[in-house]
Amino acid sequence: MSAQEFDLVVVGGGPGGYVAAIRAAQLGLNVALVEREHLGGICLNWGCIPTKALLRSAEVYHLAKTSEQYGFKIKDIEIDLDAIVKRSRGIAKQLNAGVGHLLKKNKVEVLTGHARLLGGGRLAVEVDGVSVMEVSAKNIILATGARARDLPGMEADGNQIWSYRHALVADSIPKRLLVVGSGAIGIEFASFFNELGSEVTVVEVLDRVLPVEDEEISALAHKAFEKQGMRLLTGVQVKGLEKAAAGVTASIEMPDGTTEGITADRVIMAVGIVGNVEDLGLENTGVEVDRTHVVVNQWLATGEPGVYAIGDLAGPPWLAHKASHEGVICVEKIAGVPDVHPLEAMNIPGCTYCHPQIASVGLTEAAAVAAGHKVRVGRFPFIGNGKAIALGDPEGMIKTVFDEVTGELLGAHMIGPEVTELIQGYAVARSMESTEAELLHTVFPHPTLSEAMHESVLDAMGRAIHF
Repeated sequence: MSAQEFDLVVVGGGPGGYVAAIRAAQLGLNVALVEREHLGGICLNWGCIPTKALLRSAEVYHLAKTSEQYGFKIKDIEIDLDAIVKRSRGIAKQLNAGVGHLLKKNKVEVLTGHARLLGGGRLAVEVDGVSVMEVSAKNIILATGARARDLPGMEADGNQIWSYRHALVADSIPKRLLVVGSGAIGIEFASFFNELGSEVTVVEVLDRVLPVEDEEISALAHKAFEKQGMRLLTGVQVKGLEKAAAGVTASIEMPDGTTEGITADRVIMAVGIVGNVEDLGLENTGVEVDRTHVVVNQWLATGEPGVYAIGDLAGPPWLAHKASHEGVICVEKIAGVPDVHPLEAMNIPGCTYCHPQIASVGLTEAAAVAAGHKVRVGRFPFIGNGKAIALGDPEGMIKTVFDEVTGELLGAHMIGPEVTELIQGYAVARSMESTEAELLHTVFPHPTLSEAMHESVLDAMGRAIHF
């Protein structure tokens, strides 16, 4: 057994871990990264990227089906699900190799195996349960991510009950699909399979779909999804799943207390995530765990000196870009880089890549009011935007929330075409502490979807031009 010493060891090669490792190497630290499965983590291999590849295929199919409105007649469109899945997996494989290249380029030593903390800055690297190497480091960053939450008695089996991983490599399009949970993961898969012809039912325990979004945006999304043929049940609870040859029957407790049985060919469980805290040797350290997530301070430090945690492991929001940014903050603090700033969670944009797309940053209107702000709200529908009409995708709205006294941009919420790209404009504005004045005087190019962002700000001031 060999032993090696490093300035930093990163445990986990996902979007938090590999970014942290590369940034540390840039700063001159001697870095190792331990990964037991796939470089790029869940996001690149089994989450963000392959899901977006599937959704792109669904978008192309939608355009083909509606091609007559653009001046084309396309008939007898055939869905090749195997090819769709193969394309998605190929993209993940390509990016996985790219991460490996980046780590090699930056002279990060990649150790394949499972890392276990031994205490005192030491780690064992195990393969198939056998320790093959011991390493030590002045600093250790835990970036082991999270996995899908299972409900007791309703665990994913890969056959009739799917997790997101099973849904990514589906071998058929279910005729009837039940999606449990209407967060980003659940809604994205509901959107994908609905577009390809599944009869989709979405059930949500809270009172609205996409419950973390602004209430107006959730309501518009609900309306759009129902228009596309989805059945949405909110304020309901899945009490059990019964598997049979004819399908899976879910026992649903309705808002009035009655029970309804819903039978589907497949069920996708999308009810949240749990942190990967098991078998890390945390019992050998002072690291504290709260509801499967490691407790950290503003600099991502745990209760064990020299041990840090980032990304999904360290709690919400569970977003890849949050993990990457935390990795940079953590490493720069370790390296003594001046002017490092802790992460401001309210400046992290969130995106859902369904159709229509949804994106947001900052406080919802309700949260802003609850926080004591006197708010001024602007709205602009995409039906008033020339580019959206030209694209044939004019449904949706941009909503901005300002503090009436200071003019601070408190939040921005969008539903419509390419809003997952547009939201970054408001994210930059919040990071720069822009007020409505700076946004009002910014010149937006024409014709673009971004003009709707400007019009929403104008509307907050009672000055909207095109609506």
